[in-house]
Amino acid sequence: MSLKTELEQFRAEFIGKAAPETWAAMTRADLDLAASGILEKALKAGDLAPDFTLADARGGEVCLSTLLAKGPVVLSFYRGGWCPYCNLELRALQKALPDFLRLGASLLAISPQIPDESLTTAEKNELAYAVLSDTGSKTAQAFGIAFELPDELRPIYARHALADKNGDDNWRLPIPATYVIGEDGVIALAFVDVDYRNRLEPAEIVATLQALAIKQAV
Repeated sequence: MSLKTELEQFRAEFIGKAAPETWAAMTRADLDLAASGILEKALKAGDLAPDFTLADARGGEVCLSTLLAKGPVVLSFYRGGWCPYCNLELRALQKALPDFLRLGASLLAISPQIPDESLTTAEKNELAYAVLSDTGSKTAQAFGIAFELPDELRPIYARHALADKNGDDNWRLPIPATYVIGEDGVIALAFVDVDYRNRLEPAEIVATLQALAIKQAV
């Protein structure tokens, strides 16, 4: 089953269970976010990826430029382990991990969660790749994908205890986004969608990595 199919199935189930006012509020928020111009500000293919060093879930640190010295890097920005759409994506990326490694790429998942929460997410989804903590969404801001949850949605999201999970109370989240970055630090593929229910198929990441491998070999 493709990731898209899994996401669509969960979305249909959620719509069937959610209160109409909740679904309406989420739809308004998506439209407002699209109108904010954030997609125009987000980094795109051809842009130079900003370097970063972030804490991983097991007490270490990961530096983007260090990994790029070894090969391309796949970055997946996700909202948090409380988001079912994110968990579906994280597990799909885990299934594709052998293909990424075969093509010499590293895979990183990044969220605003504190390391303890990131570890819980990694263990729950049985992830064998680095899960990083972007406290305050500073790295997401550098990529142009961080935004503040609107007031209307905060009571809905309060049940996820974001302040505890993220270690702050700023209500800042990343738009779920996937980047494939070449060894030269240039973004080869950027997938950013204001509808957090849409995610990039891992097969498209593999295709981009294959193209980078061919380019590197020439």
